Amino acid sequence: MADIYDLIIIGGGPAGVAAGIYGARKALKILLLTKDFVGQTGKTAWVENYPGFSEISGLDLMGKFKEHLKKFPVEIREGDQAISLIKKENVFEIETVQRKRFEGRTVIITSGRNPRLLGVPGEAEFSNKGVSYCSVCDAPLFRNKEVAIVGGGNAGFEAAIDLLPYATKIYILEFGSKIIADDITQQKIRESGKTEIILSAQTLEIKGEKMVDKLVYQDLVSSKIKELKIQGVFVQIGSLPVTDFLKDLVIFNPWGEIVVDPKTGATKTPGLFAAGDVTDVKYKQIVIAAGEGVKAVLSAHQYLVNSK
Repeated sequence: MADIYDLIIIGGGPAGVAAGIYGARKALKILLLTKDFVGQTGKTAWVENYPGFSEISGLDLMGKFKEHLKKFPVEIREGDQAISLIKKENVFEIETVQRKRFEGRTVIITSGRNPRLLGVPGEAEFSNKGVSYCSVCDAPLFRNKEVAIVGGGNAGFEAAIDLLPYATKIYILEFGSKIIADDITQQKIRESGKTEIILSAQTLEIKGEKMVDKLVYQDLVSSKIKELKIQGVFVQIGSLPVTDFLKDLVIFNPWGEIVVDPKTGATKTPGLFAAGDVTDVKYKQIVIAAGEGVKAVLSAHQYLVNSK
């Protein structure tokens, strides 16, 4: 096993990158582990509320984050991610998907979130065969096709905006009795003339032969079972925190998020911190995640100083 790092950061989103930059400026020996530098931000079509950029694609913003991080002496292992984290005395040991082991005096968890699955028949079978969770990535594949988006919140409507240049018809299915997306986003969709919003709709099944060709749903008002003939389904029903590699080192809230000290980002385990959307921070925003990452790394630095 290599030398012990001062800090290991798990995750390459806004919180992880910000922590890496600030940690490097404190002259910490840092390892950053990440599956990629895309995450939820990179899958966002347009970001219009990050200071300094009046309008930028999520993928471009993450590219700038990564470029900035690489200006500092941070060891980056992209394409690898943690599968276990344990603490031995005063050192944390991390094992990764590639069966590598690393040790760090402190750890910041910024692992973010993964898309929530529908859990209906046909979803797994037709994943990448018409079922998608990323409109930014896959919208061009649905040129001249009819698609359904499951989820009527901001994520669902933003996915519809991504699809407007390509799809001929877009159905938006919302489980509830009203749309909860921002008014300005709703207006863009309604003005397109390409969309149909279906309220009180519970998705039951995704059908097809080699590729998706139908979505079955129940009208919760009439209780009738209905079908949509479509060639694509975009699932936009929220996300779940990525914490499967953690055990009893942290406290989870009822939604599976890591509970942290709001002043420091500390978890219940000394030397272990968390930041960004994986935590119980109230608002899930890029700028807040970046700030939480900075807070966590400054706290980790102080912990190291006090330990010495």
